[in-house]
Amino acid sequence: MKLTQAIELIKNSIPHAYLVGGFVRDEMLGIASKDADIEVFGMASEELEKQLQTLFDGKVTAVGRSFGVFKALLGNGLDVDVAIPRRESKSGKGHKDFVVEGDPTMTIEEAARRRDFTINAMYRDLATGALIDPFGGAADLNNKILRAVDARTFVEDPLRVYRGVQFAARFGLTVEAETLVLMQEMVRSGALDYLPAERVTGEIRKLLLQADQPSRGFALMRELGIIEKYYPELLVLAETPQEPDWHPEGDVWIHTMMVLDQATKIAKTANPFLTFTDEERLQIGLGALCHDLGKPATTAIGEKHGVPRIRSLGHEEAGVEPAKILLAKWTFGQSVLEAALTSTREHLKPGMLLMQVENGQTSAEQYVNSARKLLKRIHPVSSRILLAIAEADHRGRALPGVETEPYLAGEYMTRVILEHRLDEAPTKPLISGSDLLPLGVEPGPAMGVLIKRIEKARDVGDITTRAEALNLATKICALDKTEAPATQVGPGLSET
Repeated sequence: MKLTQAIELIKNSIPHAYLVGGFVRDEMLGIASKDADIEVFGMASEELEKQLQTLFDGKVTAVGRSFGVFKALLGNGLDVDVAIPRRESKSGKGHKDFVVEGDPTMTIEEAARRRDFTINAMYRDLATGALIDPFGGAADLNNKILRAVDARTFVEDPLRVYRGVQFAARFGLTVEAETLVLMQEMVRSGALDYLPAERVTGEIRKLLLQADQPSRGFALMRELGIIEKYYPELLVLAETPQEPDWHPEGDVWIHTMMVLDQATKIAKTANPFLTFTDEERLQIGLGALCHDLGKPATTAIGEKHGVPRIRSLGHEEAGVEPAKILLAKWTFGQSVLEAALTSTREHLKPGMLLMQVENGQTSAEQYVNSARKLLKRIHPVSSRILLAIAEADHRGRALPGVETEPYLAGEYMTRVILEHRLDEAPTKPLISGSDLLPLGVEPGPAMGVLIKRIEKARDVGDITTRAEALNLATKICALDKTEAPATQVGPGLSET
């Protein structure tokens, strides 16, 4: 069932039903929603559930039966939340420490007052289509202002601070002055200390996936004091200078925010050959956020030909540990964590490998092997993820033309990967145990050691093909027939 069909079904069957919150807001912005919230006034919870079960053939779950919240499952990831108005009162310090009571006798204004921001406190009467806007949300949305509905109720849920961050970034909103002070005070007071990591992660996820410029959200987090209080790994970036010739934009914080926005742009590309899943877009976004976390520990000011120079040698590897600390504060999952750490460690490699070819330090053939080793090293992280972050790093600088010029390092590596099919099995050895049996190598530790020896020769560029690997294995085994070390564990493979 389509979402519009479900809404129409409720409209025709249940009186005093109103669309509310994000659906109304997104409708006014011309954004399609995948879910909807509907509040029903003047009907007891038991009667509402009974009617919903009839309308949706029993495909209704009780999210909170005791206070009248139900979810109609439509399939294909679509659902409708239907509830009676409810009163909430704080009962403790935690995010979930609320006493909630359904109250179908509440007025719309009373129900709207418990909502977070005015842009989310608008109602659409299903029967008449009329907009009911008791707190001026439509005007605020039109003027791009984010305003708390009621300061007294707003502070009861500290997650609203993070929600405000992602709303401001997603919709290009400016936080109203009193609301800004209110949110800052919530941060200073430690109200956010008790938020579950998974709930914070949910808001950061929306920021990274739904905002065209996530940097706006992180800038607001810094203004609110969230970065200073909870993410010092990011705060120190603003205290770390960069070489002006390469980074005229300024410190590492500024550069990181530019890279984050460029990464978001790349991850949302319309190119059908570079379509990324949401999981991959999170990998790219968090990789961009973390990529230069090693610069504060490695940045030093020296001289070259008498001219002061700022260098951050080794910042890639040095960034892994602070990235682990930062990412441990969220719950994005192992694949996202691994991709972010890998790209932090390897984000300069695509550019460095191309530079070596352009400078004549390596041949085109040697580049192929270097690219293969890189893919082997980052596996199972996709080369597409690493190249997206490396490109964002290249473009996230205030240099003329850098945003529009071709990213040659990425184009070159992509061409080599496709031409040589390097991404199909980057960790697969050239030969396997079955290839060694005819040479007299018995299954066991010796066979594994020989395969590793062949792969080492491949890594240094001595061999590149399966035929060359078999030839080398044959030579090793033949040589071993004339040499028998006392501590030998297999053909040509000594423990000493």
